[in-house]
Amino acid sequence: MTGMLLSAGMFGLITRKHNKCQKIEVTPDSGTIVLFSKKADQSLDCDVCKDEGLSQTCNSNLQLTEARPTNVTFNCSQPGDVFTVEINQKIDCSPTACSIIAVHPDSTRFLKFSRTFTWDLKVQSSQMFQLDFPAPGMRQIKPSESCPNKHTYTIIKYQRSGPNSIGKFCRNGTITRIQVLFRGRVSLEVPKDTALNPSDFKVSIGQDTEALVVVDVKLPRGLSSADFFTPNYGIGHYSEEKIKWNFAVMPMQNFTVLFQHYTPPECKNNKVLVDYTLGDKTSFTKEPTDTQPTNKQGDFSLTLTSCEAKRGNNVPGLSLNINVAVFRGGTPYLCSVDLRKEEGLSLQIENKNPESYCEMSLNSVAQEKIVVPAGTKADLSFLDCPVQDLQLTATKTIDCPSASSRATSGTSLTIPTLDPSLHVPLHQFTWLLRVLDQGTVDLTSSNNNLHQSVPDKECNERVSLLISETDGSNIGQFCSLAEGTIQKIQIKGNVSITVNPKTVKDLSQEKGPFLKVAMSPEITENVIYTVSPLVSGSMYLATPNWPDGMNSSSSVSWIVRVPQEHMAELQFTNVSKPVCDSGHTEVAIRPLDSRGQTQSWREDQSFDNTVIQQQSFYLNMSNCEPKSGHFAVLSKVTLHKETKNFLSIILAVVGVLLLLLIITLIVVCVIRKRKNKPKTNRSSIFLPRGKPFLPGNATFPKSRADNESHVYASIDDPTMYGNFVDKNQPAEVDNGAWSNGHQVDAYHPFTGPSDSIPSAKDSPAEYSIEGRGGDRDAYQPFLQPPNTFNLQRPRSPLVSQGSLGFEDRRMVDNELHTFKSFGDINPIRLSADESRLQPQMESDTDSNTEPEYEEAI
Repeated sequence: MTGMLLSAGMFGLITRKHNKCQKIEVTPDSGTIVLFSKKADQSLDCDVCKDEGLSQTCNSNLQLTEARPTNVTFNCSQPGDVFTVEINQKIDCSPTACSIIAVHPDSTRFLKFSRTFTWDLKVQSSQMFQLDFPAPGMRQIKPSESCPNKHTYTIIKYQRSGPNSIGKFCRNGTITRIQVLFRGRVSLEVPKDTALNPSDFKVSIGQDTEALVVVDVKLPRGLSSADFFTPNYGIGHYSEEKIKWNFAVMPMQNFTVLFQHYTPPECKNNKVLVDYTLGDKTSFTKEPTDTQPTNKQGDFSLTLTSCEAKRGNNVPGLSLNINVAVFRGGTPYLCSVDLRKEEGLSLQIENKNPESYCEMSLNSVAQEKIVVPAGTKADLSFLDCPVQDLQLTATKTIDCPSASSRATSGTSLTIPTLDPSLHVPLHQFTWLLRVLDQGTVDLTSSNNNLHQSVPDKECNERVSLLISETDGSNIGQFCSLAEGTIQKIQIKGNVSITVNPKTVKDLSQEKGPFLKVAMSPEITENVIYTVSPLVSGSMYLATPNWPDGMNSSSSVSWIVRVPQEHMAELQFTNVSKPVCDSGHTEVAIRPLDSRGQTQSWREDQSFDNTVIQQQSFYLNMSNCEPKSGHFAVLSKVTLHKETKNFLSIILAVVGVLLLLLIITLIVVCVIRKRKNKPKTNRSSIFLPRGKPFLPGNATFPKSRADNESHVYASIDDPTMYGNFVDKNQPAEVDNGAWSNGHQVDAYHPFTGPSDSIPSAKDSPAEYSIEGRGGDRDAYQPFLQPPNTFNLQRPRSPLVSQGSLGFEDRRMVDNELHTFKSFGDINPIRLSADESRLQPQMESDTDSNTEPEYEEAI
């Protein structure tokens, strides 16, 4: 029957008290015997009775075998002080019916009685039943000793000569298996008022062997020792049988066998011998009085063979206490650590490879983990301990002054120098900041700003900082980055800061400083971040202990500083909402200047995933008392240039450019107009019939169709037709009246007939081009001409405009001497050089390219 589970106990137990009697109802399990027995040292008149009425029977003992409810009555008030209860099961293992049986005494009844659970085991006469004990195994004790947990196991071997006790055992030992020949019993004794906490064991058929008892032992790694005793230790073993111990020794371990308290029997024949087998090949035999193996390595077996001893009242039997000690061989590495000079610093060293054979000792005592307290000096020993298997962690406790103290300028967190003889790399360093008075711990980076590690942007620097509250809840993983955004972290109460390596193997080489610590007055929130977002890129804001939830009824705030001419886009990218048992979770946003409107949401309200803030703002999140779920938020802040500023700048630039373009066009037009304007000298023209006007005005008061500006009263031949005259005429002939073929110095009065035209007053005057100097092109107002300025009359009289009979002899050979038709006289350009030599009058109102004339009265 593979995988059987046998339990010793009862299906039911009902207890009733009547005056001085106590009645219980017991229902035994099938195949289970319940036996109430009166203690041998009890003289109290108390019996146990079965059933009721006429069928009731009373006795000092009662045995129940039937699996039915039975009324049991004790005629005393405290039957647990008088009686013991034994719960017995019989296990008969045959080759086909008993492969593995798990034994578990699960009964929790009869707490007021001393209980003994027994299992009677039987196999064929040539076989052995095998008991397998789960880790951590069993430990053999002397018959006079008891187990610390008050659960004592006893194994008995039934022989023809009577029961033979193999030994008493407790939990937590090196014995993993015991095999007993043919028949035996396993018992578990639990005293009164002790809850049952048994060590389960499995029953199966063992291997064939010649020994009476075989004990398998697995010795632990490191320095240890274990004691083993022969059957009936203290009384004596008389049978000529073998008892065998198989020892499994861990590699790199040495063992030594020592025989203690040896009592030899009186042998009738033969003698007591001890056979050793080392490994699979080496074997030798010794007597109990010889020196036993010392400083040996590997697995071994020890077989004790007794002789046929004499029996009698005063004749001792074989009794032997075997002690096996294991320890490490080789030469350990020794070093000393003195922590008395570094206040608050403690060290811890442990082996992280359970498969290695490292042995560590603190002050010559083997330790699984070495802890050197603060302010002490310790001697350390390492044997076969690879450096890569050891992990050194250090903790420094710092008492922070109150915020009102003068010593609040700040403390830099650096890793102190450890003893150079300690050749173990520093894996982790922790600062415990203890706030002596109510205050806030302010943390800032020594170099750059801090960055909180999030999935989209994890910390991949040489080291990272785990910041936690002293209650064990993490705030977050941080690192110092050039593009970090966290300027300051404020935490209320005690703080723990742990440096973990990322790309370095030994933190002792990282001197820091890692953070600066200062104290400030107590804040209302648990944590406050002061952050400055990146102008390019995004910044993430994670609640404490993200992605796990915030602590119940805790709060966190961010002071987000937005630079000028920027706006912040706040996005809630990952939000986990709880179901609140009391209170509400809340998210609140308000500007720092407190003049803007506050926006807030609870966990039972919907909200926008994106919020735009035009200025620096304050973001607060608070948790409730969750009934289920947790509160965790991951936010992202992105900066953008303000669009209204862009538009104003663009419009201003465009306006300036348009203004410059208009000015440029005006200047270009003026310059081109001046270049295209003909450069002609002005001449004063006498118009007797015209309307008087002032010389110097570049325009006529009337249009050519309405005035007589094109009518010539006289023509000065040399002036008008100077280009037909010899320009090489000597200067003495010129008499100063011709310059470059033009008469420019004076007008001569007209002496011929003028019909009815009144004559102008003759006054000699000279008009010299050279005399005008540099102002000849300037505007000259003609308001009050001097008396000396009298225009000369033309030399050649002109007939009326309607006469075609006029003929000038100087114009006979010229193609211009004849007027072909009646009509207005057109202005005539006398020569090509005239426009070049005569000065030009600036005028913005006249674009006519014809020569300009001045009309004189």
